[in-house]
Amino acid sequence: MMTPLRDGPLLLGVRHHGPGSARAVRAALDAASPRVVLIEGPPEGDALVSLAADPQMRPPVALLAHAVDDPGRAAFWPLAEFSPEWVAIRWALTHDAPVRFIDLPATHSLAFKDDSEEGDGGEDGNEAGHDSAPGPGDRERALRIDPLAVLAEAAGYDDAERWWEDVVEHRGGTDGDDPFAPFAAVGEAMGALREEYGDGGHRRDLVREAYMRLQLRSARKEFGDDQVAVVCGAWHVPALGAGSTATADRALLKGLPKVKSEMTWVPWTHHRLARHSGYGAGIDSPGWYGHLFGAPDRPVTRWMTKVAGLLREEDQPVSSAHVIEAVRLAETLATMRGRPLAGLTETTDAIRAVMCDGSDVPLALIRDRLIVGDVLGEVPDSAPAVPLQRDLTRLQRSLRLKPEALEREVDLDLRKETDAGRSRLLHRLRLLAIGWGEPAAGRGSTGTFRETWRLRWEPELYVRVAEAGVWGTTVLSAATAKAESQAVSATALSEVTALAEQCLLAELTDALPVVMKALADRAALDADVGHLAQALPALARSLRYGDVRSTDTAALGEVAAGLAERVCVGLPPACAALDADGAAEMRAHLDGVHTAIGLLPAAPDRPAGDLSGRWVAVLRKLAARDTVPGVIRGRATRLLLDDGRLPEDEAARLMGLALSPGAPPADAAAWIEGFVGGASGGGMLLVHDERLLALVDTWLTGVPAASFTDVLPLLRRTFSAYEPGVRRTLGELVRRGPAGGGARPDRAEAGIPGFGAAVDETRAHAVLPVLRLLLGDPDPDHRIDIDHDNDLAGVAR
Repeated sequence: MMTPLRDGPLLLGVRHHGPGSARAVRAALDAASPRVVLIEGPPEGDALVSLAADPQMRPPVALLAHAVDDPGRAAFWPLAEFSPEWVAIRWALTHDAPVRFIDLPATHSLAFKDDSEEGDGGEDGNEAGHDSAPGPGDRERALRIDPLAVLAEAAGYDDAERWWEDVVEHRGGTDGDDPFAPFAAVGEAMGALREEYGDGGHRRDLVREAYMRLQLRSARKEFGDDQVAVVCGAWHVPALGAGSTATADRALLKGLPKVKSEMTWVPWTHHRLARHSGYGAGIDSPGWYGHLFGAPDRPVTRWMTKVAGLLREEDQPVSSAHVIEAVRLAETLATMRGRPLAGLTETTDAIRAVMCDGSDVPLALIRDRLIVGDVLGEVPDSAPAVPLQRDLTRLQRSLRLKPEALEREVDLDLRKETDAGRSRLLHRLRLLAIGWGEPAAGRGSTGTFRETWRLRWEPELYVRVAEAGVWGTTVLSAATAKAESQAVSATALSEVTALAEQCLLAELTDALPVVMKALADRAALDADVGHLAQALPALARSLRYGDVRSTDTAALGEVAAGLAERVCVGLPPACAALDADGAAEMRAHLDGVHTAIGLLPAAPDRPAGDLSGRWVAVLRKLAARDTVPGVIRGRATRLLLDDGRLPEDEAARLMGLALSPGAPPADAAAWIEGFVGGASGGGMLLVHDERLLALVDTWLTGVPAASFTDVLPLLRRTFSAYEPGVRRTLGELVRRGPAGGGARPDRAEAGIPGFGAAVDETRAHAVLPVLRLLLGDPDPDHRIDIDHDNDLAGVAR
């Protein structure tokens, strides 16, 4: 049995994040009433512990330590409402007892990161300073065993998690006359394990335990042996009671590496608690543990009621009878399995059978929302923070953009001041590598005044904010400084163009001159047409968004126009003699440049339409040049046709030449891929133009058998991109047509609904009232001039 409190310090060995341990700690402290409470944790947290009593503090939260000179070197010490350490802190603050953290200081534990032999190497640097207290799934890296797995096996259990729940988590923590008995049993068990397997011999653990013993000696000397309580991982209990001398402990601590560090409180999440790394390692079910800790009675019944409420919110038919039956089944399963109370396994099995009709699909929702949980903690405003974090918090509040643990989508209308401010903030954070939000595809809108963002706040972002603090004290100044630095250091033209686009989206007007100079310098030196073509679309998008955001883009427009002219000059020779991969890459550049030139405004020193006219000449040259790969010739022909720059008869003639018997089958298939491939409506073009379909059909039926297997993969890739309805319609048209691909009858003659052979100008003019409405023209008598050879053809298509 453990020595009574009056004969020595009370050593409370716990499992980090264990609700049963937390209840037992509270009962033991109530019974012992120590004058000081020592907790396994970084001593730098002593100055922050009083904030735990602040009404704004709501767990889960974490102590965050980071190196001042290297903010990316950081460590977290998370605490949930059901963590024994949090319960001990709250008890001490309520009873006016001092709280002291006694683990190795963060200034040393962060310095251990450079030593792979000493460091824990946890994810995101979150292992520093805390090991995993023995618990299901928690492994002492030095020991290379799971202590509780050994104890569970000795007790006849094949599941350490289930054993721990039965002996600790499902206990009330106040049953019996001796609240210290559970800790005496755990300490005895840990002593036997350390005697059997050794203390691990890992220098870092030995150093930590030496520091804890020194702090314990100091507290015993100050407050008395019988007035000190220690809350620590159960594995360390035997080490704290060992007979090591102070001289030996100080020798272990001599010469430890150090870094200058800072510490604060940050919000934490249940999802982050469920990860198997960091302080105390992970727990599989923080939401379930939180429920066990908070439920005053009948935890299984209350849990089933929560599950039923969640399923009802998702429109699942769950009644009170389902809840009653699920509780009965869970209790029956617990009895059959010899458990004192239905655990998570039994309740989950009962929920699956009774409420989910045997399906695991609703269980995935239950696990995410309840078993793990979506709780995000809060910390008071008075908690220390880097200046950049304070500015970010101010912006989040002023823009009403609250960080949330659950992923959500936010639609922004840039015509509204608040939404425009949110967009600026999110773009600036992306430039600073603070990934709170990621752009997402909008709901069918192609307008430039709308943006859709997918937001999710993770605790690690506080480390990213601390890292970004080296660039400035506000989000604006930090993003500006980083953009200027990236512009100077960038080596590729595409990097600078992407940066220019980011600066315009984030409205970093002070950084634009530096970025524009770097862009002009890189563009002047880069002679690779592929690089120029790759860079141009980003500039065009920047001009487009700059217009929406009322940003001065004159300098950017000049660079973009000069870049476009160089592309027009260099593209035709660059497209000659390319292999298949090079041709596919150049075809993508062709699409990007075509879209970009359509967005570029006319330069002040050039007549309107001059650049677009030069681009049309380039496309005509590419479409007619035999030395250009078929996929590029076909694509150039299609772009001309779509823009009304090429009559349909001429397009049919070019297709006929490309698919003539003298053309190699592979080259012809590539031409088809360029002309009708991709998601650009090529399938609908064949549906509505039977001449083109007949040409393709005639060529395909005439491909020699020896060449057919070579062109088939290319054709399948082309036509598989079409919508199922388009493929089905094309199949029906081919089936109706005469064998051999001869001339097909007119659709009207064949009784096939669809478009006529020529443009119906009456029907085309019917769209003019809608156009006036879209363009905001209030005068119905105002004449809208239409190029019948161009726009009406486009309307008809």
